[in-house]
Amino acid sequence: MKSKLTAMALAAIVVTGTAAAATPASAATPASAAAPAEPTRCHTADLKAGFATGGDAKPEMQQTEKQTQAYIWFTNKSERTCTLSGFAGVDMVGAQTTDGTWSLMRSAQKPQKLTLEKGDTVDFSITLLPVAASTPRAEKFVPAKFLVTPPNETDHFTLTWPFGGQILKQDAATRPATYLNPIGL
Repeated sequence: MKSKLTAMALAAIVVTGTAAAATPASAATPASAAAPAEPTRCHTADLKAGFATGGDAKPEMQQTEKQTQAYIWFTNKSERTCTLSGFAGVDMVGAQTTDGTWSLMRSAQKPQKLTLEKGDTVDFSITLLPVAASTPRAEKFVPAKFLVTPPNETDHFTLTWPFGGQILKQDAATRPATYLNPIGL
């Protein structure tokens, strides 16, 4: 019976004009020699973070007529390649007793997946709306610290705000003029 089924299977292959090549077990590619595994996401422990403070990266906190941007960077300090995708979590802690903590809303921009090799750096921007120092206390937020959490992580970095100035207080607004953009944008 077995030989009859084998003959029918061979006949089916000949009729369709295709043949499957059999690979002996000894010639199969071992799993370790297969394509390298995709890098996994970066964890907080894999990264270091800070504010970009170079000339072009500094927000224009002294002007009050338009939005400006501050940049926060992540550098892969680990020995492995890892990926970042999405939005960081950013909570601003205010210097005034009335400020409290402001969790920044996300922009509508679409994130992209970025691969960071050892030593690679990527940043993201925070759009800010500065106000004059003479703005009433209740209408302004004076940044002191930023709690920055990498995407999909729970541990954060605590960064001291180095730029001075104050921001129009809109922490309860549905469309505030201060918000964050995804990693890489």
